Amino acid sequence: MVGYGQIDHEYGLTLATTAPEDDGPVWMVNLMRYKDQAEYRDGRDTALSGREADDAYAPLGPLAAVGAQVVFVADVEDQFIGDEPKWDRIGVVRYPTRASFIAMQRRDDFQKAHEHKEAGMAETIVIGCLPLNVPEIPDPVDWADVAHPPTDDDGAYTMVHVIRFHEKDGALQTPDHMEEYQSVAGSVAVPNGVRVDGWFSAEGTIIGDGRAWHQVRFNTFPSKAAFMTVAMDPARVEAHRDHRDTAIADTYALGVRARINRLAD
Repeated sequence: MVGYGQIDHEYGLTLATTAPEDDGPVWMVNLMRYKDQAEYRDGRDTALSGREADDAYAPLGPLAAVGAQVVFVADVEDQFIGDEPKWDRIGVVRYPTRASFIAMQRRDDFQKAHEHKEAGMAETIVIGCLPLNVPEIPDPVDWADVAHPPTDDDGAYTMVHVIRFHEKDGALQTPDHMEEYQSVAGSVAVPNGVRVDGWFSAEGTIIGDGRAWHQVRFNTFPSKAAFMTVAMDPARVEAHRDHRDTAIADTYALGVRARINRLAD
């Protein structure tokens, strides 16, 4: 039991029982919202904020012990789409297998550290993901040559899109619309220096609020100014209205500055 979300026991069973010959890497994408003040179950007095308690949690030892690696960490700077909750941080951990994710949960050192996460976390969504093939950028533009290159005040800016598509009879109803949107958006984004760090399909949400998700996408721009140039382009705005909004049933669009970004690796 956790106080910051619903556990999907069916997906948990999938993670725990996948046959070794069918198992492989899984990327756990974490969306986090913190309590203003940490609250420990044992009632101890603390001056820690929720964010500070989560920083104390950081289970790097248990992760290393099961062969997992933190590949993305960023605080949310802008939440463009998706009113609630207001997310504070995004983290992605690559586990070598689904079994290793379950093995970490059972470790004593992980369970001991987990009290800090429980104290600090107000709400979280943890999505188990697998990599998708991404559109190839044959001749990426050097960031020094774009209209809005990175600066000390406005450096690399990553857009994170968490997506649920419209469905009918268990089938996605959106591929053509997304392809139309991506064609237009890409024609604007590529000259402004976009880099596709990784697109992922969601195989399950181990902790969340009951919603299912289909994809998570990470695209990095040389600066926020570069992204805003793309976002405000009239052709992209029209394609967003005519195609992306038609394709997508639910989404978060989050602008972040990454402290760690090894997704492309």
